[in-house]
Amino acid sequence: MAGGWWLGSLADRKGRKSALLFSVSVMCLGSLIIACTPGYAVIGMWAPALLLFARMLQGFSIGGEYGSSATYLSEMAASHRRGYYSSFQYVTIVLGQILALGLLMLLQKCLLSSEQLHDWGWRIGFIVGGLLAVVAMGLRGNMAETKAFVEQHAYPARHAHLRELLKYPKSVLTVVALTAGGTLSYYTFTVYMQKYLVNTTGFSKDDATTICTLALIVFMLIQPVFGLISDYVGRRTMLIAFGAGATLFTAPLLDLLGHAQTIESALFWYICALLIVSGYSSVNAIVKAELFPVHIRALGVGFPYALTVAIFGGSAEYLALWLKSLGHAEWFAYYVSACAAVSMLVALMMKEPMKVSRLDI
Repeated sequence: MAGGWWLGSLADRKGRKSALLFSVSVMCLGSLIIACTPGYAVIGMWAPALLLFARMLQGFSIGGEYGSSATYLSEMAASHRRGYYSSFQYVTIVLGQILALGLLMLLQKCLLSSEQLHDWGWRIGFIVGGLLAVVAMGLRGNMAETKAFVEQHAYPARHAHLRELLKYPKSVLTVVALTAGGTLSYYTFTVYMQKYLVNTTGFSKDDATTICTLALIVFMLIQPVFGLISDYVGRRTMLIAFGAGATLFTAPLLDLLGHAQTIESALFWYICALLIVSGYSSVNAIVKAELFPVHIRALGVGFPYALTVAIFGGSAEYLALWLKSLGHAEWFAYYVSACAAVSMLVALMMKEPMKVSRLDI
C-alpha cells in the first residue's frame, strides 16, 4: 500500500521510467538480502528481523510496480491497440509465477532432496530472482519516457499527492470496486489453487504443481488474445463478462476442482476458471489508466489498487483456510462470488472507458 502511494507519486512527479527503475532495484535488494541472510543459529534474532525487513522491501516494490507499469504500458500503446499492449502486464506477472513453479519442480524432482530444499535450497529461488532483477534494471535503464508524461511536464504541473487524488472520488471508487472482485478471483485461482488441490482435492504436491504450471501457461498465453478482443468489443463488455462468470461459476468450479479424480479433469476445470478471470486480468491495467488524467495517473491507478489488493487479495488464502478449518469451505466461494458481483454492478453502471478515456486528453 505504501509502495502504491510513494512510487505512484514518484512516477507522476519524476517519470514512469524513474519509478519502474526504482521499484525493481528495491525488489532486487530484498531478494538478495533473503538469499544471503544467515540462519538463526548464526546471528540469532537478527535473522528473522532481516527477513522481515527484506519482505517489507519486496512488498513496497510490488505495491508500487503495478501503477507505474500499467501507466507506462497504457501511455506507450497506440490508441487502437491499448487493450492488447497493456494485457502484457499480466503476461509478465504470470510468467514470473510459471518460472517460480518451474524452478521449484526442477529442484524438487531433479536436483535436491526434501531435506536439502528445506535446509538451504529455498535460497536458490531468491538468488535467481535477484539476478533477474539486475537484468531488468539494465533493460529499464534504457527505456524511453512516455510522450504523455514529457508533454505534461512541459507546463507547470499540479502536485501528485493524495489531496489531488481525492478530487477524483468516482474514479478511485471504481478502481477499488473493480479490483476487489478481480484480485480476489485472481488470487483464488492462482496463489491459493496449489494448496486447494493438495488439501481439498487430495493431489500430491508434485501433481498440484504440474497442474498449476500447465494452467498458468494457458492463462499467460490468452491474455493478449483477450486484450485484443477488448480493443474491438470494449473494456466494459469484458468486465461484465468476468463479473457474471465469476458470480455464477466460482462456487461450481471450486466444487468440481475439489472432486476432480484425474490430473486431466482438474486441469480442464482450472483452465475454465482462468478463462473467466482473464476477462478482468487482460483489461484491468488499461481500464484504470483510462480513468485518470496524466498528472495523477500512476498514483490514481497504483494507490487504490494496492490498498484493495492488500485487503482482499492478501487475505484470500488465509480466509479460505480458516473457513475450511471451521468446516465451511464453501463459504469462501460465496464470498468470492459476492465480491465479483460488486465488480459486475460497477461495470454495468460505468461508461465504456474507450469512449471517455482520459489517455486521449
